[in-house]
Amino acid sequence: RTVIEKYGIDPAKVTTVHNAVEPLSEELKNIQVPKSKEKVVTFLGRITMQKGPEYFVEAAAKVLQKVHNVRFVMAGSGDMMEKMINLAAQKDIADRFHFPGFQKGKQVYEMLKASDVYIMPSVSEPFGISPLEAGVPSIISKQSGCAEILNHVIKTDYWDIDAMADAIYSIITYPAMYKQLHDEGLTEVNGIQWIKAGKKVIDIYNNLLNH
Repeated sequence: RTVIEKYGIDPAKVTTVHNAVEPLSEELKNIQVPKSKEKVVTFLGRITMQKGPEYFVEAAAKVLQKVHNVRFVMAGSGDMMEKMINLAAQKDIADRFHFPGFQKGKQVYEMLKASDVYIMPSVSEPFGISPLEAGVPSIISKQSGCAEILNHVIKTDYWDIDAMADAIYSIITYPAMYKQLHDEGLTEVNGIQWIKAGKKVIDIYNNLLNH
């Protein structure tokens, strides 16, 4: 849309090929982590304005007004980290909030495996591959590129903390909703493969060559 509207390109010449996800290795798929008795909601990424971390903290505060058996994890590092720690303290939810810092490799998948909900409230996100890799029910902003291809996730506007809080509350409260998002999400992601994206690119070139 940006290419067409901002650069005046003929829409007939524009085709979108979305990113995909590499299938996880058996080792990562079968990571075992101790499950908390409490529900765990995770934000994983750079703690910068683009990623919308403050909306996550605000939504968390609203959820915690209704339920208490839930912990929120903001994993990552970035220039807004200190501000987010202070915001959690201001909201009086610091005891329910964890800031484990930058995660890499196996740590990322251990954290996701221990989570009940993954959330990506990005203000701006060209694609955002992490919900495809999360393997748990996900809430994403309508402003992220992957919202165009993911159907079995909950989508909210990044600024709509009420909708975000309602979505978190629903997933952690209703087992049937959790199961449906989890199972259908995995089936959907298994179909989003790089080999298909690659074939689409090859088909575009072949069509051009044939013309």
